[in-house]
Amino acid sequence: MADLTLPKIGTPQIKLLERLCTACAVSGDEGEVRKIVIEEIKAHADSYKVDALGNVLATRQVAATRQVAATRQAQNPGKRGAKPLRVLLAAHMDEVGFMISADDKDGFFRFEVLGGVDAGILIAKPVAIGKDHLTGVIGAKPIHLTTADERKKSITLDSLRIDTGNGGNGKVKVGDRATFTPNFTTIGQGAGRSFRSKALDDRIGVANLIELIKNPPPNVELLAAFTVQEEVGLRGAEVAAYTFDPDIAIALDCTPAADLPSYHEEDENTRYNTRLDAGPAIYTVDRGTLSDPRLVRHFVETGDALGIPYQYRQPGGGGTDAGAMHKARAGIPSLSVSVPGRYLHTPHSLVRLADWQNTLRLVYGALGRLTGEVLQGAR
Repeated sequence: MADLTLPKIGTPQIKLLERLCTACAVSGDEGEVRKIVIEEIKAHADSYKVDALGNVLATRQVAATRQVAATRQAQNPGKRGAKPLRVLLAAHMDEVGFMISADDKDGFFRFEVLGGVDAGILIAKPVAIGKDHLTGVIGAKPIHLTTADERKKSITLDSLRIDTGNGGNGKVKVGDRATFTPNFTTIGQGAGRSFRSKALDDRIGVANLIELIKNPPPNVELLAAFTVQEEVGLRGAEVAAYTFDPDIAIALDCTPAADLPSYHEEDENTRYNTRLDAGPAIYTVDRGTLSDPRLVRHFVETGDALGIPYQYRQPGGGGTDAGAMHKARAGIPSLSVSVPGRYLHTPHSLVRLADWQNTLRLVYGALGRLTGEVLQGAR
């Protein structure tokens, strides 16, 4: 498959990413992103539906692949592997955020966190609340009014409130979701061009999956799952994997790049998960998954063969939709491939354009070179 034409990220893809990041879709309330996804894929997918949990499940098989499959089946009736592999790609639509839990009157609201958010970063952050994106700010006691003992303690969620400045009276309801105010920004130019925004985890994976539906690799039957509730327990992916029952499952996500310089100039940062500018992160292990080694080898060999930079995501915590998909039904060989990003689960995540493009290229190239022989090898 040396003649694969690898996809590129251009202005249309960047505008789509901005639109996806601007949408507010906290876990359990992914409707704004779901609407964009359907608008983008409905003219390209062979079929799509929204399941009971809210996942968007789509299939895409180009005409050439159908013809090849039919020819192989006719030439080798009943032979295993005559049909193209059915590959599930999952990218989660939800983002971390908040749920309103109580009305404290006068425009103040208590809230709970949905997903992994550090309460210490929340003070004075603007938020968008509910479907109308009502403006609020997360407030706490001013630093100059705190005691020495209070300053020694970590910020706790119960000490914070969302303040709507009286604008929320009668408009904000218990159960409403809130998230960081949309703020998509382009930083720099050329090879170091970056994007800063809330929710790049995992709107950048959603953008890549949309692009793969529009321009599918030629060698597989593509099963796309735009999943819900990943940030609160991989719930949508579990349902999607059961529904599709694929041969292979791959999670497309955004993973932490803990690559900041060491505090001491002479020391090397050896505790990073991934680094920016090093290409897509191929997982070998995380908190929820031991990646299928055959798929790891295939993606590494693809990167080497096509000249696409890649890195191994270093072992540690965290997880992706692969953690649920690999345990579905009788078990599904699974892998995660992620765009590295700094400051995830904050209002200002940061990714590189080059890493985004190389992730898309690696996934496309690996699927384009994928055959049943990959799964017939030793684990």
